[in-house]
Amino acid sequence: MVDVKEVPADLLINKIASEFKEKNVPIPDWTKYVKDGIGREKAWTQDDWYYTRLASVLRKVYLKGNIGISRLSQEYGSRQDRGTKRYHPVSGSRFIIRNILQTLESMNYVKKDKTGRIITPAGQSLLDKASKEVMKGLSEKDKTFEKYL
Repeated sequence: MVDVKEVPADLLINKIASEFKEKNVPIPDWTKYVKDGIGREKAWTQDDWYYTRLASVLRKVYLKGNIGISRLSQEYGSRQDRGTKRYHPVSGSRFIIRNILQTLESMNYVKKDKTGRIITPAGQSLLDKASKEVMKGLSEKDKTFEKYL
């Protein structure tokens, strides 16, 4: 069995995001216009950023355990440009995090607990299957790469 911590995060997130696209998870209309937080100047340029953030939040809830909206918004925060002053860390949008957690709850991948959100067995199964497929793809790529050495 493959541990989710051992799998490269970018490959795992892309795999889960593509699975969300295949399942036709509905994207809210406001995603075209919203910024990621007050530290950002512009809205997202990618059309499918919502799927990527869904997968990323699911992975963070799995790794961090009991985690709430405020802590997740700090995880996705940035630094604010304050002109000639030094940069200052700011939190990400709690509205986006809250909406993503509600979407994951409606898909039964995450559930509420007294102190935050935790992953359900269905969410853990999705992550385990995706990590196993990613590691299998990595090992095949490594084998083909070794042929050329």
